[in-house]
Amino acid sequence: MIGARAFALGLALLLTAISATRSAAWAADQTVTLILGAASALELERPYTTVLIGDPDIVDVHTRNDRTVILEPLNPGTTNLIFVDESSIAITNVRVLVRIPGA
Repeated sequence: MIGARAFALGLALLLTAISATRSAAWAADQTVTLILGAASALELERPYTTVLIGDPDIVDVHTRNDRTVILEPLNPGTTNLIFVDESSIAITNVRVLVRIPGA
Protein backbone atom coordinates (compact mmCIF):
# COMPACT_ATOMS: atom_id res chain seq x y z
CA MET A 1 0.00 0.00 0.00
CA ILE A 2 2.73 2.48 0.95
CA GLY A 3 4.74 1.48 -2.12
CA ALA A 4 1.84 2.35 -4.44
CA ARG A 5 1.37 5.75 -2.80
CA ALA A 6 5.08 6.53 -3.01
CA PHE A 7 5.10 5.45 -6.67
CA ALA A 8 2.08 7.64 -7.47
CA LEU A 9 3.64 10.63 -5.69
CA GLY A 10 6.96 10.10 -7.47
CA LEU A 11 5.22 9.84 -10.84
CA ALA A 12 3.23 13.03 -10.19
CA LEU A 13 6.41 14.91 -9.23
CA LEU A 14 8.23 13.62 -12.31
CA LEU A 15 5.42 14.69 -14.65
CA THR A 16 5.32 18.13 -13.01
CA ALA A 17 9.09 18.51 -13.45
CA ILE A 18 8.90 17.47 -17.11
CA SER A 19 6.08 19.94 -17.74
CA ALA A 20 8.01 22.77 -16.06
CA THR A 21 11.15 21.92 -18.04
CA ARG A 22 9.25 22.05 -21.33
CA SER A 23 7.76 25.46 -20.46
CA ALA A 24 11.13 26.88 -19.48
CA ALA A 25 12.78 25.54 -22.65
CA TRP A 26 10.08 27.04 -24.81
CA ALA A 27 10.41 30.44 -23.18
CA ALA A 28 14.21 30.40 -23.33
CA ASP A 29 14.16 29.40 -27.01
CA GLN A 30 11.80 32.18 -28.08
CA THR A 31 13.74 34.68 -30.22
CA VAL A 32 12.48 37.82 -31.94
CA THR A 33 14.60 39.37 -34.69
CA LEU A 34 14.07 43.06 -35.36
CA ILE A 35 15.46 45.37 -38.03
CA LEU A 36 16.79 48.71 -36.85
CA GLY A 37 14.20 51.41 -37.64
CA ALA A 38 11.20 49.03 -37.80
CA ALA A 39 9.07 48.57 -34.68
CA SER A 40 7.21 45.31 -34.18
CA ALA A 41 4.29 44.11 -32.06
CA LEU A 42 4.68 41.18 -29.68
CA GLU A 43 1.65 39.44 -28.21
CA LEU A 44 1.91 37.29 -25.08
CA GLU A 45 -0.23 34.30 -24.18
CA ARG A 46 -0.83 35.60 -20.65
CA PRO A 47 -1.23 39.07 -19.12
CA TYR A 48 1.88 40.69 -17.69
CA THR A 49 2.38 43.63 -15.32
CA THR A 50 6.14 44.27 -15.59
CA VAL A 51 8.78 43.87 -18.27
CA LEU A 52 12.48 43.71 -17.44
CA ILE A 53 14.82 44.78 -20.24
CA GLY A 54 18.29 43.26 -20.19
CA ASP A 55 19.92 46.07 -22.19
CA PRO A 56 17.70 49.15 -22.65
CA ASP A 57 20.19 50.53 -25.21
CA ILE A 58 19.21 47.72 -27.64
CA VAL A 59 15.39 47.79 -27.49
CA ASP A 60 12.61 49.83 -25.91
CA VAL A 61 9.22 48.38 -24.98
CA HIS A 62 5.95 50.30 -25.28
CA THR A 63 2.86 48.80 -23.65
CA ARG A 64 -0.32 48.56 -25.75
CA ASN A 65 -2.32 46.46 -23.26
CA ASP A 66 -1.69 43.71 -20.68
CA ARG A 67 -0.78 41.17 -23.41
CA THR A 68 0.68 43.25 -26.25
CA VAL A 69 3.77 45.43 -26.51
CA ILE A 70 5.52 47.31 -29.29
CA LEU A 71 9.24 46.58 -29.53
CA GLU A 72 11.27 49.54 -30.75
CA PRO A 73 14.80 48.60 -31.85
CA LEU A 74 17.32 51.26 -30.78
CA ASN A 75 20.76 49.81 -31.62
CA PRO A 76 22.14 46.61 -33.16
CA GLY A 77 22.79 43.86 -30.64
CA THR A 78 21.17 41.18 -28.52
CA THR A 79 19.25 41.45 -25.26
CA ASN A 80 16.41 39.74 -23.47
CA LEU A 81 13.01 40.73 -22.13
CA ILE A 82 11.48 39.06 -19.10
CA PHE A 83 7.73 39.50 -18.69
CA VAL A 84 6.43 39.17 -15.12
CA ASP A 85 2.82 38.66 -14.02
CA GLU A 86 0.96 40.25 -11.09
CA SER A 87 2.27 37.53 -8.74
CA SER A 88 5.88 38.47 -9.62
CA ILE A 89 6.32 35.24 -11.58
CA ALA A 90 8.26 35.32 -14.85
CA ILE A 91 5.85 34.18 -17.56
CA THR A 92 8.21 34.36 -20.53
CA ASN A 93 11.77 35.25 -21.45
CA VAL A 94 12.19 36.59 -24.97
CA ARG A 95 15.59 36.94 -26.64
CA VAL A 96 15.69 40.00 -28.91
CA LEU A 97 18.16 40.31 -31.77
CA VAL A 98 18.37 43.73 -33.47
CA ARG A 99 20.05 43.83 -36.88
CA ILE A 100 21.02 46.61 -39.27
CA PRO A 101 18.88 46.74 -42.45
CA GLY A 102 20.41 44.66 -45.21
CA ALA A 103 22.71 42.72 -42.84
